[in-house]
This record gives sequence, structure tokens and C-alpha cells, in this order.
Amino acid sequence: MLIIDAHLDLAWTALQWNRNLLESAYTIRANEAGVPGKGRAQNTVSLPDMRRGRIALSFVTMLARSTGHKREYLDYGSQTQAYGVAIGQMAYYRALETDGHARIVEDGSKLRAQIAEWEAWEATGADPMEAPPLGFVLSMESADPIRDPAQLEEWWHAGLRLLGPAHYGPGRYAGGTGVELGLSDSGAPLLCEMTRLGMILDLTHLSDAAFWEAVKIYDGPVLASHNNCRALVPHQRQFSDEQLKLIIKRDGVVGAAFDIWMLQPGFIRGDSNKSVTIETVVDHIDHLCQLAGNSRHAAIGSDLDGGFGREQAPCDLDTIADFQRLPDKLSARGYTEADINNIMHGNWLRLLHSAWGD
Repeated sequence: MLIIDAHLDLAWTALQWNRNLLESAYTIRANEAGVPGKGRAQNTVSLPDMRRGRIALSFVTMLARSTGHKREYLDYGSQTQAYGVAIGQMAYYRALETDGHARIVEDGSKLRAQIAEWEAWEATGADPMEAPPLGFVLSMESADPIRDPAQLEEWWHAGLRLLGPAHYGPGRYAGGTGVELGLSDSGAPLLCEMTRLGMILDLTHLSDAAFWEAVKIYDGPVLASHNNCRALVPHQRQFSDEQLKLIIKRDGVVGAAFDIWMLQPGFIRGDSNKSVTIETVVDHIDHLCQLAGNSRHAAIGSDLDGGFGREQAPCDLDTIADFQRLPDKLSARGYTEADINNIMHGNWLRLLHSAWGD
């Protein structure tokens, strides 16, 4: 089954962690053997493994913060540096496109062509290594690299189609995970410019205060690219049922994340707990579907290799190719074929076509 994953930090992983994503996950692990640091030699994502997993389309990020709270390879000392890093990450995706490994999908016609080619390839039963180029929708996680709201139009013309204003901590435009801050003085103008351009708002990582302020100002299409349910894991990083219902009401979609600390209550970063499985991810998908009363708003937004690896992923997941185990698990819960198609790819397709006016 073809799959859409709404959150992969491919450029950040390739450039900041110096991983050649054209190699298999197993080769990358071998090359990182003995390299110190969390997640090293534990990766789950590479372009060959995405092909094996039939990830026909993914939302791929640019990520660079300038919050003043320095964290190696993530926070930068100035906004100028964050801007430069994000431009470099975009250039990485364009280079993959130039070399024939990927396609940047920016509108409905390109989206239809991407999915049609993958469906035609899938029907042949051909070798995954002979699959069409991977489809990429460009996203930005934390708007810190955007120098001011007026510059957003430049990013739009460069291919950016989704924007999450915040990440962790106090962002330039909004409070993120772990703080109580709302929108900054520049936050509302940024959202207004997003509305004008038709850029999709990713609510992921917004603080509770920023979430509710943002949805009052921005009336365009919304999503949560990689978010789980606070009712199951009580932490501010997850969304409450009230927030999820707002996204459902706005016909948005929520991508279930595969990071253990978002799947197990009380998980402590750095621990390895092997009680969390892919079935636990299905618990969050099911909770959202029960809230909605249908399967139109649940999807996948894995965040795999987003600063962690197998040690902080479900214990029965080796690589991203194991997403192909999800349909059987959903079927065992009573989900129909149409429901499963919605969750695996259909809901993201519907949202993108609606946002892009076709």
C-alpha cells in the first residue's frame, strides 16, 4: 500500500548528522558504529528504505532555531545563521531532485502526477529499487529562519508549502513545546501572510496559548503533522481532545508520531522501554478516529530519526519500511479497506488537494 508520511527531518539528518541518505539504513548504521551520541547507529530512515516502505510522498522539513537557548546542531546564535542553515537544507532537497532521487511537489497537478506514477508502478509489482522518485512536500518546523513576515513570499516561491511557527521553547513567532508563551508581536502578521499566500499551518509544537491564538487569526487549512493524543499521554507536547476536535472541525488531519516519549506516559528521554510497539501508535490513531466518528482525520507523521533512532522508536520497528505492517493492525481493529486507505495516504491527499484549490 502506498503511504504518505507527514514529517521527516531528512535534510537535518543528512547535513547536521552527516548521513548519506542514499545508502540503506543498515549501511548508515555500520558507518556510525562507535560514533558517540543519542541515536547514532540506530537510524531507521534512508531513501532506499523509504522506497521499500512505499513512501510515495512525505512532508520533509527545514529545521533551524534561533531561540537563544543553544543546543548543538539545532539552535544557532543568530537569526542570520538559522536562515542560512534552512536555505542549505532546502538546497539539499533541490539537489536530490536534480539527481533524480526525489520530486518537489508544489501543486495539485504535480501531486496527481506523483501518485499516479507510483500507483502505476505499484500495480506492476516491480522491485522497490526501481520505484519512481520519492515525492517531497517542503515544510518548515519553526519559523525562526524567516527573517520577517514579508519574506515569507520568497520562501513560497522557493517551494515552501507548510509552516509550523514554533518548535521547542520561545520561538521568534510563537511559544512552542515546554513554554506558556503565546504569539509574539510578529506572530499575527506571519499568520496573515500565510493566509494570503495559501500556506498551510502546521499546529504541531505550538504551546496551548499559541495554538488558540493562532486558530483565531488564521482561517486557512490546518494540520498537525506529527502529534499524538494528550488523553493517552498527558504532556503538553500532545494535543488535548478539545484541540483535536478543533482540527477535526476545520477538516484538518493529524499525523501519528512514532517517538516513544509521545507514546508512553512518563517516558524519560534516554531510557529504552521495549513495551511500546506499533500497536501503541494505532491506539492514538484509533482515539482520534473515535473522537471524529470517522477515519477522515487520522494519518501518519512519524518523526522517525528526528534526533533519535531505534532506541526511541517502537520496539517492533526496524526501519521505516515496517509501516507496511500498519494496515493489518488497523484491519484487526475493525477498520475497513476504505478507512485504512484514508489513514495510510488518502487523508493527506484530500487535505493537500483542498488547500491547493483542486
